[in-house]
Amino acid sequence: MKTTWLKTAIAIAAGALSTQALAAGFALNEQSISGMGTSFAGRSSSADDATTLFGNPAGMSRLKREEVSFGVAAIHANTDIKNASGAPGSNDGDMVPFTAVPMGYYVKPIDDKWAVGVGVYVPFGLITDYEGGFSGRYHGDYSEVRVITVQPTVSYRFNEKLSIGFGPTINRIDGKLESAVPPMMGASDSRVKIEGDDTALGFNVGVLYEFTPHTRAGITYRSKVDYTLEGDTKITGNDPLLAGAQAYGKYDASLDLETPESIDVSVTHELNDQWTLYAGAMLTRWSRLEAIVVENEGVPAAVAGSFGTISEEQDWHDTWSYAIGAAYKLNKQWTLRTGLA
Repeated sequence: MKTTWLKTAIAIAAGALSTQALAAGFALNEQSISGMGTSFAGRSSSADDATTLFGNPAGMSRLKREEVSFGVAAIHANTDIKNASGAPGSNDGDMVPFTAVPMGYYVKPIDDKWAVGVGVYVPFGLITDYEGGFSGRYHGDYSEVRVITVQPTVSYRFNEKLSIGFGPTINRIDGKLESAVPPMMGASDSRVKIEGDDTALGFNVGVLYEFTPHTRAGITYRSKVDYTLEGDTKITGNDPLLAGAQAYGKYDASLDLETPESIDVSVTHELNDQWTLYAGAMLTRWSRLEAIVVENEGVPAAVAGSFGTISEEQDWHDTWSYAIGAAYKLNKQWTLRTGLA
């Protein structure tokens, strides 16, 4: 008897905006191939496959057999820089390189009530790479941040209507920030490169309620995660003033960073055996990101004011996102999905 169901999927998306543009801040939405098809409408209520481990862990209770789901989302964002101000330099170019976002999930029902699973996905990430002569290079010309999460998860079905799910998250973050430093004595630009990483814990919890066999609603809470990135700051160049202060070198660096919590609510309604409708909304508390502050140790006193503490105000605000979507099942093998977010 075959008990393992290996589900693979191909998502073909066409539209005016890439999914990257729909993300809040540097959060990524690409944790589910099936979810991408509906612009993530119904993410906390659909429970269609093993990716519900991320969307709503309570949805694992709806899966009737062992499932594996994995995929890779390719992100290609076309960018156009206009009217950038700052130092003399270029004002064009493509600042976002092509990148890929992997995901993988495994869910196993234990009995009619319990299910367990594990997922690996990327909830946050960004890469920006401006050309070397960019006029905003003194503010930053290269950024790379990524978070890789492992989430062991369990769900419990109380009855035909109510299920809950919970999963602690183990989150690994690493980042790199680079910028040019304006010359102080007529020399060429110097450079600052900051690198660091950390591992921290969080959790995802969800509730799924089935009003009827065809209509269900879900709510998922994803916790904030507090990081203290430890790494180093490297200052390189040939400015005579900085060289005289012996600023060039490598210094221990630390950066405190919070990735925000979010609340996702959605509704799924199956019209018939072929049509399913989805709607959802998500609040992300980006107001937690007030500033990026890097503390460097051992910087010479002559340049401590410039490099001892490197700070950049962010002052971000909370965001709401909304989505509607639909799915049409052609047959057991093929489902067409569409959505607007």
